[in-house]
Amino acid sequence: MDAMEAKFRDPSVEEFDTRTLLQQAERQARQRRYEDFLIVDVDAHHYESESFAQILEYVEDPVLRHTALAKKGMGSGRPGLMHAQPGFQDVGGRIPRYTRRQLEKTPPTPHRDITLTKRWMDALGVDIVCLFPTPMLQLGLHPQVDTEVGLARAYNRWLTETILGDEPRFRSMLYLPFNDPEASYRMVRDFGDKPGVIGFMVTAARYKPVHDNAYMKTYALLQEMGLPISFHAAYNWYDQSMMMANRFITVHALGFTFFNMIHMTNWIVNGLPERFPKLKTLWIESGLAWVPFLMQRLDNEFMMRSSECPSLKRKPSDYMREMFFTTQPIEAVGNREALELTFKMMKAETQLLYASDYPHWDMDLPSVIYDLPFLDETAKRNILGESARRLFNLEPVFSESKLAARAARPAG
Repeated sequence: MDAMEAKFRDPSVEEFDTRTLLQQAERQARQRRYEDFLIVDVDAHHYESESFAQILEYVEDPVLRHTALAKKGMGSGRPGLMHAQPGFQDVGGRIPRYTRRQLEKTPPTPHRDITLTKRWMDALGVDIVCLFPTPMLQLGLHPQVDTEVGLARAYNRWLTETILGDEPRFRSMLYLPFNDPEASYRMVRDFGDKPGVIGFMVTAARYKPVHDNAYMKTYALLQEMGLPISFHAAYNWYDQSMMMANRFITVHALGFTFFNMIHMTNWIVNGLPERFPKLKTLWIESGLAWVPFLMQRLDNEFMMRSSECPSLKRKPSDYMREMFFTTQPIEAVGNREALELTFKMMKAETQLLYASDYPHWDMDLPSVIYDLPFLDETAKRNILGESARRLFNLEPVFSESKLAARAARPAG
């Protein structure tokens, strides 16, 4: 074992701390003077698996709760109820915020998730965050629908009662157990008015068609309450098409776009934008490069086979330009002209929302938007926070460090 491996494996060698890990990001934020910007991170994550003992107490079905707690008592890191599949997100152990985060020390209050989340938010310059789970992003593939429903409801109860209500800078689009249309409707009805809830999220890796009539009353309720619906991308290596891949890079590159492309195409072709014109839709963690492709592809098909889409009054791309997208992972490495054209085609100045996807391995700092030379200041402000503020009707809440930086400026 070499010295580097020994340091990685021995937790006593160095105490892990988010603030130390993100020193360069914090320096970058100061250099760009983010204190003058409202930055809303529309997609970031916590590891709900570290709080499963608390979450399981919220499981309403006594049999499901007993089964999960019994498994937890056997020393499992998380209950055996969870769905899992292969994937190597930690890049062979080279992302220490995955493997060593449990070593980080936090005070007894507030909740550990609140402390850790605020630490990375302050370092990146983020003022408001929309917080999502991590292992549960695969829950839509669970073979037992009642398990998805039970864990989703328990997580939403725990999140709204333990995390969101205690921190004004935290928001969330709550998990919808989409495999059960009735349970999804009840989730919106029961949690849509809870503090900190700004919408609802469907994990995209699943096989339920979004245009099924069973979901129409849920969409109607969301529209009535003024709450957006989002589709958060994920992968499924067990999908028949993805099983041809022998490397995780292939599954990650294609899988995170595949399911959202299917859901969006079904959403448009079946006329849901016409049926629910005031329901805002948001597409998360798919990147941006697929958007121009799908616009052109669907428009071309529509012009030849419009009889199969009788409810559409405009071209598919027109509906797509009214939808919202998150930046991460932005494909900024490579052809800058292609990126600029993508921004133009999707009306990024009003429809694109910044997302870091922290703490995942492919996270993006706010500089991925701030440093783009083809954006003016208004566009940067919109993408980094103002468009999200308007979409979610947010009251601006700035970090303490930003307020202090403003106060320290010389008068005049």
